[in-house]
Amino acid sequence: MATETLEDFYRNKFDWLPNNLQQNIGHFNVFRIEDCIGPNAKPVTYSRRSFYKISLMRGENIIHYADKSITLSGTSLMFFSPHVPYTFEHMSDDRTGFFCIFTEAFFTERFRGGLSELPMFALGAKPVYALNDDQDRYVTGLFTKMLDEIGSDYDFKYDLIRNYVTEMAYYALKTQPSENVYKHADAKSRITSVFTELLERQFPIENPAQRFSLRSANDFAQRLSVHVNHLNRAIRETTGKTTTDHIADRLLSEAKSLLKHTDWNISEIGYCLGFEEPTHFNNFFKKQTQLTPSSFRNV
Repeated sequence: MATETLEDFYRNKFDWLPNNLQQNIGHFNVFRIEDCIGPNAKPVTYSRRSFYKISLMRGENIIHYADKSITLSGTSLMFFSPHVPYTFEHMSDDRTGFFCIFTEAFFTERFRGGLSELPMFALGAKPVYALNDDQDRYVTGLFTKMLDEIGSDYDFKYDLIRNYVTEMAYYALKTQPSENVYKHADAKSRITSVFTELLERQFPIENPAQRFSLRSANDFAQRLSVHVNHLNRAIRETTGKTTTDHIADRLLSEAKSLLKHTDWNISEIGYCLGFEEPTHFNNFFKKQTQLTPSSFRNV
């Protein structure tokens, strides 16, 4: 599993790099979620990060965190360390909130043993804290102060920001981690859910230059950092179908849609769907439907 670096984060999210990534004090930045979503936003991949993250998120979401999947409803405060991979499924389009990212070096002087001294960043910790309306307003106030300071010229702004982050962490500890019912009963169900999400994120194909890249069970296994046999077993036991069957079904569905609703030629459609040669696409489609792509288009 590839680890997302700060450089990856900024390039993927904003297509630019800040000037202070290499500062000796470590890196910190803070954002409004509303400024980072939209039709061109790139999905959050299931991976580890090289930095810490704290998010205040409102709305209906599912977080896939290590081997757990947790349903989120209302306002949630979440703490992520570089040690644990995670991703989100957004169940609604009305999510709002804030998040900040920072490196270990940003807090080196504050916690001698590192940020893992804080319970929410420890291995095996529960990272999610459900907030009521009063708690939401309090934490929102802290994020707003961070946003004000990060844009200021105050010489000691990062000292203030460290104080706000520390206050937020200890404020969360006064509550209890959320015991939301896990959406998935076991790791096999979680793997199946994340596999399905990764598969669906590659669609729809919207232009001939777009490419379906995760095409095999092994591709998905590498992305999920599991052995391909483990992935195949989890998918089959959870759904009754093989990983390859799921991929082929989704490919076929998209192929039919492109053949019926675009004027792209057969070669272009095959290439978008990951087939290097038109004959390979022809053979795949005919095996699934008993029709060639051209025949299907003309039906």
